[in-house]
Amino acid sequence: MKTIPPAARAYIGCALLAAGACVLPALRPGAPWGTIALLAALYALCELPARCPLLGRALGGSVPLGTGSFFPVLLAAALLLPPAAAALTAVPGSLLARVEEPPAAPRRAWRAAATTLAVWAAAHAAAALGGPAALGHGRDAPDLPYALLPACAAALALCLVLTALDGGIRATVDGLPPRAAWRGLLGRALAPYLVHGLAGLMMGVLWRGSHGPVAGLFVLLPMYISCWVFAQYHRERAAHQTTIRALVQAVDIKDRYTRGHSERVGHASVLIARELGMPEDRLDVVRFAGILHDVGKLGVPTRVLRKDGPLTPEERRVIELHPEYGHEIVRGIGFLGEARDAILHHHERMDGSGYPYGLRGERIPEFARMVAVADAFDAMTSNRSYSRARPVPVAVAELERCAGTHFDPRMVDALVRALDRHGWRPAVTADESAAPSGGNAALSDETVALSGGTVTPSDGTATQSGGTAPQPGGGVPKAREASAPSPPRPSTPPSSSTPPPSPSPSSSAPSGERA
Repeated sequence: MKTIPPAARAYIGCALLAAGACVLPALRPGAPWGTIALLAALYALCELPARCPLLGRALGGSVPLGTGSFFPVLLAAALLLPPAAAALTAVPGSLLARVEEPPAAPRRAWRAAATTLAVWAAAHAAAALGGPAALGHGRDAPDLPYALLPACAAALALCLVLTALDGGIRATVDGLPPRAAWRGLLGRALAPYLVHGLAGLMMGVLWRGSHGPVAGLFVLLPMYISCWVFAQYHRERAAHQTTIRALVQAVDIKDRYTRGHSERVGHASVLIARELGMPEDRLDVVRFAGILHDVGKLGVPTRVLRKDGPLTPEERRVIELHPEYGHEIVRGIGFLGEARDAILHHHERMDGSGYPYGLRGERIPEFARMVAVADAFDAMTSNRSYSRARPVPVAVAELERCAGTHFDPRMVDALVRALDRHGWRPAVTADESAAPSGGNAALSDETVALSGGTVTPSDGTATQSGGTAPQPGGGVPKAREASAPSPPRPSTPPSSSTPPPSPSPSSSAPSGERA
């Protein structure tokens, strides 16, 4: 269970107090309780199937996943009712909506407070532009197209308040700077909220029409169809996540020395992407690239991955095929997009001495350059059964030393800025009891040996430049075939990449790579 920071608790408390102040006038005598109760019950009923498993199964298992799917009901309330009364209609449904992660109580309280404040602001915006009068009444026709103005104003106010509050909770919970916390929220939400505003206007006009509130309920049918489509999207997204988890678990089982490494590389890759201002819709692909960068290890014999001692030249050639194996494994998974090229090219180097195709500089895909930095950093800062983690400042210094030759300097700078802001918590990736007793520990996947300035990213081999790092066993292990010649490079890459002519490997490269 994620602990809520004190600042976030205070923020939620202030939002609850403000929401209470907004709905308090509705409790006075004379409030339109019939309309309030009907709209509040309607909104709660719309949110209930996502909360109740029985109703969800009865509706085919494809139900809206949370608050937001039925905002047209709340926007209709903002057009039909005074601000305090309209805000009150949001409370029951917000408290009943499904919560994805614990702790449930604070999340529901926050959701109810934020939605109440947003509907209150939407009702004020609509009232300021004469929204209730523009809807017409009974046989009086609505004032169209003028009624579109208060409806859009209400939707805009709802969107602005919710995105502002959501950005604030992200800043207090995740410790994000304000600019990062609010980045992209308004742009992604504006168009859907304006569509909700039009649906809310339609519902309000029918509600006020000669046929009464029953006519307004007909708007729920197209609304629910749109929510069903949205739920299908989320189900597909959940299937994607399941696919990713299955592949990562398979890699972790095969190579026990790097358990947890994939998730941390995915996290570090996202930190880099955020620092570079990458749009939110690409961050998932970046994370997939980091998580699956070593999925090709599934094609490498287990005896090679778990070998104690140096690799032979032949074994090194086998393990250096894992980027191509990984690309083949994920080739048909369409949702991975650019992540597929990152899996193939995350061992390329800026000076062209990497593999499998010796790409150079900007010809290396952007995601691959991100993953390469994240991969090496986590390898240096992770405890292994055979090697202690290097301190973060030492790892950062090594990345900066190798920037321009091995790593993209822009990616290194972005990671350094992210670490200054968020910090880093490395984790043990292998059972300490599995530590080999001898000095020649197997330099398994993602080992980094800082020895005389040598980086050894996720292949476990080192190109030595003055010694090797001491191991817990007391011996000094040899780097895995540091002097072995690089394997011949394929002459033709997959169709997704167009490399330059293959350069010859540089023996003085700052880091050698096992795989």
